[in-house]
Amino acid sequence: MRLTPFRTAVSAAVLFGLGLACAPLIAQDKADVPAATEPRSPDEIYSDLSLFGEVFDRIRAEYVEAPDEKKLIHAALRGMLTSLDPHSDYMEPVDYADVQEDTSGQFGGLGIEVQMEEGAIKVVSPIDDTPAAKAGILAGDFIVELDGTQVQGMSLDDAVAKMRGQVGTKIKIKVVREGVNDPLDFELTRDIIATRAARLTMQGDIAVVRLARFSEQAFPGIQKAIDDAYKLLGHAPKGIVLDLRNNPGGLVDQAVYVSDAFLHQGSVVLTRGRIDSESSRYDAKPDSLDEKIANIPMVVLINGGSASAAEIVAGALQDHKRATLVGTRSFGKGSVQSIIPLGADGAMRLTTARYYTPNNRSIQASGIQPDITITQDVPDEFKGKDEILGEVALPGQIGGGTQENATVGSSVYVPAEAEKDNQLQFALKLINGEEKNPAYPPKLDSAAS
Repeated sequence: MRLTPFRTAVSAAVLFGLGLACAPLIAQDKADVPAATEPRSPDEIYSDLSLFGEVFDRIRAEYVEAPDEKKLIHAALRGMLTSLDPHSDYMEPVDYADVQEDTSGQFGGLGIEVQMEEGAIKVVSPIDDTPAAKAGILAGDFIVELDGTQVQGMSLDDAVAKMRGQVGTKIKIKVVREGVNDPLDFELTRDIIATRAARLTMQGDIAVVRLARFSEQAFPGIQKAIDDAYKLLGHAPKGIVLDLRNNPGGLVDQAVYVSDAFLHQGSVVLTRGRIDSESSRYDAKPDSLDEKIANIPMVVLINGGSASAAEIVAGALQDHKRATLVGTRSFGKGSVQSIIPLGADGAMRLTTARYYTPNNRSIQASGIQPDITITQDVPDEFKGKDEILGEVALPGQIGGGTQENATVGSSVYVPAEAEKDNQLQFALKLINGEEKNPAYPPKLDSAAS
């Protein structure tokens, strides 16, 4: 696998997702980027810093109990970063260790991708085959209590820390679900949550590859799934369905590696930041894997829970006319976060750039629109509770999207049984020639460069 080297000069890691989950896509224009504020003079800046010092000193001297000065300063750092956008944050050392663990190893937990919304912990997506998914936790649920403790006023990092723990220990969770009058109580047993890899299932001669997240095992998992499909069939599969539904994202290099697995050449993703060093173009290169599967028809499945790195892959394959996208509009997270170590004091997660598809489309708050929109038959008990508005609805998001995006949700419901999965069944019928659509196979005359 060869590609343009990644720039990580100030970053321990660069991510598109990790814990977060839209009308037609639009190209980036001036309306997408907030106008820059006038630079302030050094005297004005130092005056405000003096104000901070004055407040800090008064708290230390006059608060009813002696405060923990380190906690005060760290709280101020967190407040400063979280005021920027929904994805920037300050991480205590233990939280930074958790992020490193999350991207490369295993941990004891429940298997829930969450975000903070209106003082509650909102479930973006339960991870496949984890205690949360098996118990029936759904995307869009609000966690309001953890072991009898209200999450109101609790930071997202503190809530995540409380949900994680030693494998085999139990935790009680109270959930509020839209459309359900009474809160729902769950008792979950923590289990090993492994860095997710691709999972292969065969539907006849068609390889269905489910990618749950973009951990360090994403590309190796894709590679293994393709190899396994060849071994099972004894020949090339008739088609490939790449299932990115409810995939919340992850590591940027894995997004490029996975895209490159299906592309022979051309750009995969463009990033643009305020400074030149944050602007880059990452290209695919010829390799043995993409040559092996170059002529195999391909469909990509997306929905409202497909975010960040998943949108990068979907957008790249769509722009290059390598695959037809089927499902519903994606989440719309079009920003890059750099994880910047702060030594013994943890790290900061800072939004440093926006990203764009090869055809220069901004995904921020707009999402990726599928080539063919296919909805699911949602059971009565989930109707009205299966949709998510996405990035455009997050307070403080960095711009993009339309008013329609802010009012029309995209479904995150995926049936457990393949036979009831309308999106998957439609993809299989496209490849088998049982369904016809102008978007399949994609026309190659307008592919990205």
